[in-house]
Amino acid sequence: MVRPVLGISIGDPAGIGPEICVKALSHADIYEKSIPVVYADRIVLEDALKVTGHSFTINAIKNQKDAAGTLGTIDFIDAALLKKGDYEYGQVSAKSGDAAFQYVVSAIKDAMAGNTAAVVTGPINKEAINLAGHHYAGHTEIFAEYTNTKNYGMLLSGGGLNVIHVTTHVSMRDACDLITKDRVLKTIRLADLALKLMGKTPRRIGVAGFNAHSSENGLFGDQEARAISPAIEEARAEGLYVTGPAPPDTVFVKALGGQFDVVVAMYHDQGHIPLKLCGFRMDPRTGLFSQMSGINTTIGLPIIRTSVDHGTAFDRAGKNQANEESLLDAIELAITFAGNWKQNN
Repeated sequence: MVRPVLGISIGDPAGIGPEICVKALSHADIYEKSIPVVYADRIVLEDALKVTGHSFTINAIKNQKDAAGTLGTIDFIDAALLKKGDYEYGQVSAKSGDAAFQYVVSAIKDAMAGNTAAVVTGPINKEAINLAGHHYAGHTEIFAEYTNTKNYGMLLSGGGLNVIHVTTHVSMRDACDLITKDRVLKTIRLADLALKLMGKTPRRIGVAGFNAHSSENGLFGDQEARAISPAIEEARAEGLYVTGPAPPDTVFVKALGGQFDVVVAMYHDQGHIPLKLCGFRMDPRTGLFSQMSGINTTIGLPIIRTSVDHGTAFDRAGKNQANEESLLDAIELAITFAGNWKQNN
């Protein structure tokens, strides 16, 4: 098997991204199935090695073809942006925000050029990148702009669930107006594409309603009748396997029960809450996450992008407390997508 080259942007240097990256790359099976290349600064990787206690070799390369791709060596593209004292664990700053942004942009450009098979992103801090003058709501919007993509969606996977969102980083008031037939239909199509990339067959899509009880035939709102149901009907006419609109309080239970392979959620928290409830576990004795299973994927791009489904956790950065499980999941899904990419694009 030809191992795909994965570009891994390390995230905000002041957060847990560097730490979980080093921990993830201590797993031998990652190197059996891929060649990871990290986008970072040398000082950031050196600090992460000290935090985690690993004694890996760090290998600066100019071209992905020069990657050693072996356990114990971290191949990386050196951004050469930061020096000692330019960032501090747990602190929001423009310098670390700019570095995180530049890592992502470099990884995108290399994927667009065909130098890597996929991009896997560590967590960034939205306040930090905006302080640095990069005005984006998050990774998804950065990828959309730098790949010139207009039609895309946020897919979350973890804990036995796959969830794709019609709206994401907007107010609830705005979400009410953004739920249109066209937007819902596009998201259903993206859900079907996501399942193709996962190698799923059949591809069963459950669509959540927006309002309580899916509006009870118009008692609690009109989004279902005005937008969601017409979109479902058109998707069915196209041959897609779609059910809904299902009451939001039961659709995820049905998905976990095996009735759906993916759920189309109408807004951010409708999809995020069940996903994280299923994928995250916190130890009540320590207050630390004992499990962080979850992947954030942008569907509809001309390149593959997967990501951790958690933030920078500034309160735990630099303490060797971070769990790398979500990053491992993101790497595994990127490998799966890469294997199915050509036949579905």
